[in-house]
Amino acid sequence: MQTEEKFAYQDEQFADIQMLRYRVDGFECLTPARKALVYYLSEAALSGRDILWDQNGKYNLSIRRTLETIYTDYPGDRDTDDFKAFVVYQKRVWFSNGIHHHYGCGKFKPGFSEAFFRQALEQVPPEKLPLAEGQTARELCEMLAPVIFDPSVMPKRVNQADGEDLIRTSACHYYGEGLTQAEAEAFYACQKAQGDPRRPVMYGMNSLLVKNQDGRLEEKTWKADGMYGPAIRRIVYWLEKAAAVAETPQQAAVLRKLIEFYHTGDLHTFDEYTILWVQETGSIVDFTNGFTETYGDPLGLKASWEGYANFKDAEATARTEKLSANAQWFEDHSPVDGRFKKTVCKGVSAKVIKAAILGGDLYPASAIGINLPNSNWVRAEYGSKSVTIGNLTDAYNKAARGNGFQKEFVVDEATQELLDRYQDECDDLHTDLHECLGHGSGRLLPGVDPDALKAYGATIEEARADLFGLYYLPDPKLTELGLTPDGEAYKAEYYGYMMNGLLTQLVRIEPGKDIEEAHMRNRALIARWAFEQGKADRVAEMTVHDGKTYVRINDYGKLRGLFGQLLREIQRIKSEGDYEAARNLVERYAIKIDPALHSEVLARYRALHLSPYKGFINPVYTPVYDAQGRIEDVEVSYGEAYDAQMLRYSRDYATLPYQNE
Repeated sequence: MQTEEKFAYQDEQFADIQMLRYRVDGFECLTPARKALVYYLSEAALSGRDILWDQNGKYNLSIRRTLETIYTDYPGDRDTDDFKAFVVYQKRVWFSNGIHHHYGCGKFKPGFSEAFFRQALEQVPPEKLPLAEGQTARELCEMLAPVIFDPSVMPKRVNQADGEDLIRTSACHYYGEGLTQAEAEAFYACQKAQGDPRRPVMYGMNSLLVKNQDGRLEEKTWKADGMYGPAIRRIVYWLEKAAAVAETPQQAAVLRKLIEFYHTGDLHTFDEYTILWVQETGSIVDFTNGFTETYGDPLGLKASWEGYANFKDAEATARTEKLSANAQWFEDHSPVDGRFKKTVCKGVSAKVIKAAILGGDLYPASAIGINLPNSNWVRAEYGSKSVTIGNLTDAYNKAARGNGFQKEFVVDEATQELLDRYQDECDDLHTDLHECLGHGSGRLLPGVDPDALKAYGATIEEARADLFGLYYLPDPKLTELGLTPDGEAYKAEYYGYMMNGLLTQLVRIEPGKDIEEAHMRNRALIARWAFEQGKADRVAEMTVHDGKTYVRINDYGKLRGLFGQLLREIQRIKSEGDYEAARNLVERYAIKIDPALHSEVLARYRALHLSPYKGFINPVYTPVYDAQGRIEDVEVSYGEAYDAQMLRYSRDYATLPYQNE
């Protein structure tokens, strides 16, 4: 059943963050067995939480426990400026799963004093602090204070600055002390040289690379009897329960293979699991669970842990099924060089889902579309699964209505009317094209290393998928398939994309900073490149009215042509592994910001009192058991507060030691 309660999509707001809630309408219509399956997969998705916290920084678990103890047990005056600033800091750390910004990767600057922190640690119960054996609260403070307060200590979680040692200047916990970027790259180049170049595993995906006492490099594998073992064993416990109530024998086989991978840590087993997972398309309930995306590693090798459970939105899936059914048509008509096209598109499946729970690197901030697996050869031989998370996009759209953002930044009423009429629909369709077809399109030339683009690979891949979607949005094929209402609809997405890439995404960047995150770099690259290339024909322009800068598009048809040209080049770069071309594009178009324009945009945005980042509070699932101890129903509620959820997760899903050995 689903408990009845007042529901509001928007929840609390702090710093640069707005918390939202999402509904799981339709869950009440699932069979008891499917509800139980969702519950077990949800528990598995929450059980890996500590893994991500540790991956994001080796002090994060200790800091989290310390901050939460102050948050719940500080006996002093809670109305002081220091304590109020501490609360904001605590909520930001929860949101980012660590002390670095979830998107910008810079370390948070506490608004409270170090003196307050030291004094608070002396006053809270020491038995609630993450003390190592024999350690005092004062010694704990000496360990953590520089990490929290000194801006020169671990300043960035992921550093992508050209010319710097990306490992030594990144705070993420994927590489041990004393390692250099050159050493890590040489280590994995050696592994690749000894492996199968036709079907390479995801080298380094599930391990911490360290130097041993002899100075040799070795991997500490993340598996049930290895690093992160307590968390992984708990994940496995819930996956085993899920396998017992799986919808089909195929789904049960997927879960059992994932369990085998968690036990062995063998990357060949992981490939076997992804092949089974991508081929299992007959179930209503689905999931991802494991080491997945590599954005958190500056070298793009190590995968952050994430998990979520979902169920299919049958009505909304009709549009994605039309895309996947026509995947070969889109591949054949792409503007890219024929050498880089797939001659046969295999196993492309797509659906719209409703997220039931978000976990790991998908919580609280989540993607709205996902395309997996990441292995190029698995995608080429077996296909991919693409999802658009419909209930999250619905929550975003409802929260954005009437907030004044578009009125402030859209150039004129005619364009605003265009956005009002088409944008929500075209946003969803662009996401579908990006995930379903964009990531699944194209191919590497034989012998090209999938990691050849190194630190620029993520930006280039996201640009490739975005451009694929942008290029096809105006195509009459989409109207023919019933996916766009007419030939004008695409203009809403084109305008919104250019406005975002040239102007409004700057609200997410602090003054004086560069663009760091791969998706933001991708959008800047595309918009700025198209703007520059179209200058002679005034395809798009930046106009100023009453001291405010706006984007105006004068020729949507020519803009499509520019997107096609860039798609052709981006696919060439990807297919040939052209590192220098990738570097030149990203460094020229995707990183630096005009300080005067940035200052103007930030001032206009501040006046709206909005938050540039959104995240989600999960629903709460409560199983109902029959006399034999079996789940006969699962109740859903939405009323849990943000801080209550975070504290409960820290209590109920704490699995790893607070301090690294």
